[in-house]
Parts: sequence; C-alpha cells; structure tokens
Amino acid sequence: MNILAIDTSSLVATVAVINEEKLLGEYSINHPRTHSQKLMPIIDELFKTLDITMEDIDLIAVSRGPGSFTGVRIGIATVKGLAHPHNIPVLGISSLEGLANNISYSKELICPIMDARRNQVYTGVYKWQDYRLKNVISDRPLTIKELMDLLIDRDEKIIFLGDGLIRYKDEISNTLGDKAIFAPQYVNMQRASSIAQLALDKIKNKEAKPQSYLDIAPTYLRKSEAERQYEEKMKRCVVHE
Repeated sequence: MNILAIDTSSLVATVAVINEEKLLGEYSINHPRTHSQKLMPIIDELFKTLDITMEDIDLIAVSRGPGSFTGVRIGIATVKGLAHPHNIPVLGISSLEGLANNISYSKELICPIMDARRNQVYTGVYKWQDYRLKNVISDRPLTIKELMDLLIDRDEKIIFLGDGLIRYKDEISNTLGDKAIFAPQYVNMQRASSIAQLALDKIKNKEAKPQSYLDIAPTYLRKSEAERQYEEKMKRCVVHE
C-alpha cells in the first residue's frame, strides 16, 4: 500500500509517501509562502524524484486540523482534487496527533501546542501505552494558563512541541520548571511522514476506515474569525432593531 500524506495545518507544508515497508520520500518547507503557492510544486517534485504518479497511490492521508483555517482548507481541497480522478480513498488525521507522533515511544507525556491566535493554543495531551499513542486529554483550544492549570499537578515530565513554543515557551518553563521538556527542532514541526504512519497504523489496527474524498471535512475546534465577526454583526443588528 502506497500512502501519500499531506499536512498544511501550520506554516509548514509537508508531503510524504510511505508504504508498509519504508518511508519512500518526504518534502517539507517551513516558509511564509502560502500553501497555494508551494503545495502542488512539492508534491510534483516528490513524485518526479520517486518516479511515481497518482495511479501508484492507494490512499491519501491528510491532516484535517485543527490549525490554520486557510491551511487546512487548502490541504483538504488539494486532497479532494487529487483523489477525484482515480477515486482514491482518503483518511483524515488530527494535526495534533500527527505532531505528537513525532516523538516515538517516549515514557513522558507529549503535549503538542499550535498557536491558535486570540491568546489561545490548539492542544491535547498524548501518551505511549503498549506502543500505541493514546490521547489522554482531548484536543481543544485553550489559553496557555488553562493548559498549565491542567498540567501543573501531574507528576510526569511533559514534552512540548509545535509552533506555539515560539510564543509560549518561557511561560511554560516558568510554570512547570524541570517538568517541561522541549522537543528539538527536527521534530518540532509538522511532518507528513507522521500523518502517513498514523494512517497506516490505524488501518492495520482497525481503528479507522478510509473514506470517500467526498466525505472528508476539516476539524476546526472553534469558529473562524469570519464566522465570529458575522455573529457579532448579527447581534448588533438585532440590538438596533
């Protein structure tokens, strides 16, 4: 089974192809160019390097969010476009679970944090149990203080990773002290290979089934800025009436 994986939930655009035996190739760009500019070129470059086409792909795995609303939409839309001509099945994976999966077989808790703006992060807490990654605190948007309140009384050390560290690393360190461990740079960002491996494992373990590209949808966890602005506008209109 050849799996194409895509993650555009953050500033990073990352694409990988794996099969049941090995990682065939991975391409990641951590650069402020928009995903609409960089995603298809890196997919094309990876396919040319591997000498494969979409006809060789059996499944497309995609980060369904949470994360950048625009980034997630671009990733999902790209997957739909790639899957449609060949009716390739797809599988959506949590971007936070994908980040946590960058840290393999750790005894510590793993806490991915993605900057959600508006003084919040997208986060969850994961732990390896019997060589399987388990979600022990569900994915949700929180302020960093709310996250620290959830973690401060836990006895375990906690590995943090994700782009939320750019803004909140000092606050985490000051609150948790030596309980906080910060992942090294090479695993601190989204990796499509982690999304691909999770998809492969979930199918093998019958934890998830591939679905039609028509049914894949983003997971945002909260309303977009446009939705919030619209609701505020409607409230003001009601008040004025």
